[in-house]
Amino acid sequence: MTPDRDAGPAGSAVEDAPCGYLVMDHLGRVVSVNATLSRWLGIPAAELEGGEATAIFGLASAVVFETSLLPLLRLQHEVAGVSLDLKARDGAKVAVMMSADTRGEGEERLTRLVMLKAGARRDFERELLQARADAEVRLSLAQRQGELREQFVAVLGHDLRNPLAAMSSGVRMLSRRPGEAQEAEILRLMQGSIQRMSRLIDNVLDFARNRLGGGIVLDLRSGDLEAAIRQAVDELRAAEPDRAVRLDLSLAHDVPCDVWRIGQLVSNLLGNALAHGDPEEPVSVEATTSAPGALEISVCNRGAPIPLGALEKLFDPFVKLGTEGRKGLGLGLYIASEIAKAHGGLLVVTSGDVIRFTFRMPAPAVEG
Repeated sequence: MTPDRDAGPAGSAVEDAPCGYLVMDHLGRVVSVNATLSRWLGIPAAELEGGEATAIFGLASAVVFETSLLPLLRLQHEVAGVSLDLKARDGAKVAVMMSADTRGEGEERLTRLVMLKAGARRDFERELLQARADAEVRLSLAQRQGELREQFVAVLGHDLRNPLAAMSSGVRMLSRRPGEAQEAEILRLMQGSIQRMSRLIDNVLDFARNRLGGGIVLDLRSGDLEAAIRQAVDELRAAEPDRAVRLDLSLAHDVPCDVWRIGQLVSNLLGNALAHGDPEEPVSVEATTSAPGALEISVCNRGAPIPLGALEKLFDPFVKLGTEGRKGLGLGLYIASEIAKAHGGLLVVTSGDVIRFTFRMPAPAVEG
């Protein structure tokens, strides 16, 4: 090493210090380096001296050193704690924390660089960043689970509304002491509503037990699809006695499906049509099976067309259509869409003079 009397290392203590040390002149050429820095780089001191100081850095660090640190040193004469990478002869990176200062002016200016290895610090920083990222993921997951809990509680409240309305209507009618035949029909509807509410509660509890992450669960055991659809329609007829609801069923083929969920889908679509359709116009519900396993259900109403912007978000949760003061949480169409997806089907809507929601399973093939 060639010592510099004014700014160079003070004897062998700096030569063998556990830090890298470099002195450069006003042109950016290396005046002297200590043995420690020479060893880190794998380059003899004599080979480094007289060369460009930036040559000891990796490409990105060399750019930072030339464009940021040197101008800063000229302004304030010192910098501290800068993270840089040295480039050893074998291509290896040596992470360091560098501090520097300048002495003198003009051609007499010398700059001293002191570097400490920062590998352990970098590892700690990476671990700290990873720990923070993991904590953010856990927080996001916890928030998502909280949202799901709230969502499914809302689903429960939404889907219990129609059965409860039917029961309330039935109780009012029984209070007028109708004949025995009518009493039996009202009691049948009320019993069906109670069963639906019980199933809804069971399903929400199942979702909670499974951390609310499994989506819509289906029970594909055999059931009476026609009865499930009629039950859903009859409940809403009872809840909306002044509205006309036309039902047309042609279910000649077997369809493997969760008949209760299909009833829930029909209930949500019909409830939406009654809420937003023209009250002077009838609502129609049609269900057909064109072949074994192929089911199509459509619910139609007349009324104001759905705005184009609203169509894009129609099946998102908590989206409400229509007039201020409408009751509901904006979940019915979302739930219906999720039921359709769970069956491998598709729920679509067309809007014009007639608003038509159509569920098809299996979903039609995409052309092209």
